[in-house]
Amino acid sequence: MAVTKSRYASPNHFDAIIIGAGIAGPALAYALSTLPQTSENALRIALMDRSFAEPNRIVGELLQPGGMKALRELGMEDCVNNIDAISCHGYAVLYQGKTVHIPYPNKEEGRSFHHGRFVQNLRAKARTGKGVECIEATVSDLIESPEGRVLGVRATRKAEKDQSQAAEEFFADVTFVADGWSSKFRSKVLGASFREPRLKSHFIGLVLKDVRLPIPKHGTVALIPGTGPVLIYQIGEHETRMLVDAQGGLPKDIPAYVKTKIVPHLPENLHDAILDSVASERPKSMPNSFFPSTKQGGKYHKPGAILLGDSWNMRHPLTGGGMTVAFSDVVIIRRLLDAVVNDPTLAIPDTDDPSDVEKPAKGPFSDWSKLVPVLTDLHWERKGLASTVNILSVALYDLFGAEDENLFVLREGCFKYFERGGKCVDEPVSLLAA
Repeated sequence: MAVTKSRYASPNHFDAIIIGAGIAGPALAYALSTLPQTSENALRIALMDRSFAEPNRIVGELLQPGGMKALRELGMEDCVNNIDAISCHGYAVLYQGKTVHIPYPNKEEGRSFHHGRFVQNLRAKARTGKGVECIEATVSDLIESPEGRVLGVRATRKAEKDQSQAAEEFFADVTFVADGWSSKFRSKVLGASFREPRLKSHFIGLVLKDVRLPIPKHGTVALIPGTGPVLIYQIGEHETRMLVDAQGGLPKDIPAYVKTKIVPHLPENLHDAILDSVASERPKSMPNSFFPSTKQGGKYHKPGAILLGDSWNMRHPLTGGGMTVAFSDVVIIRRLLDAVVNDPTLAIPDTDDPSDVEKPAKGPFSDWSKLVPVLTDLHWERKGLASTVNILSVALYDLFGAEDENLFVLREGCFKYFERGGKCVDEPVSLLAA
């Protein structure tokens, strides 16, 4: 049998580099590590992020039943354990003093939790994956060949205090870009097909202590006149997240805005906790944007790089579908890449031909032409779920935050439709829970 060289020219050479260790990145790293592998096609995977410290964000805290299903398919369902996660059984919609109960169908369950704790569990799971290396470094640029194929990244490892680090080059046959909503690489990857994300609103985030929601273990959506909806859901035994949707830019005085515009329209038992929160902590905020996915692998797409997660596709987080879409995309990618990783043509030839001696082995992702059909299949296979979640998020947001007189009438009709119960609730929420 021929003796072949390793396909890794140095410790900084990998089969795949993943930029971003938030939600999609660790899930993909672990998913790739679980592909059937032999000693000949075992993968080296670099999961890179500027910091592996626990993040502190105000979204990515509610995982719908469909997201839980995707986690189970990836073998990562234990990532919601030991983080004080709360079972979520559906929604309560509040409007003009009335409450409508919208349970998930078939007694399905989601989970709500502290975002940072969940991310740390995802990262810990990724670290257990065969061939996964976590690298704490800030990626500054994509490395390209003269023909324009992405060959890897240029990044600077996190330095010890009072020390500096030089930038290093990391190489891989494919680079996955999963650097989130503020991605600095999506425009380069998409080229001429790139369009700027469209800002819809901002969320203002508060944490309420020891409150009881109108329907326990349910997300609460309060429709507030003159502004966007308010979301309230438990993220721990004693903590409840409140997200205030602010349209047309952030208010200059957020505490005053919450006190005068929001509090009077919420259940009275929540008032003291909300006022305590705005008085004791600086409210966090983040933009809510819409960014439709673009088919990858086409004429304008940068070969050698693949977008994933919010860097590729965003919708308004009102419906909590972002993580479901990201995990579901990873499920599809893993299945599609299985055939690529286990391509029999990559096997080391069983021959004594001297010309085969010392030949470098080919990596499973080295031939971009084999990844283009994967991206085409991914684009179409994800359509059913991703399009439903995306359309639902935008439609419900425009409806629940209606200022237009015609939309206001539709909102009234929508709420009265929910009040009828039965299939008038079951069918819409089945789309939300998917």
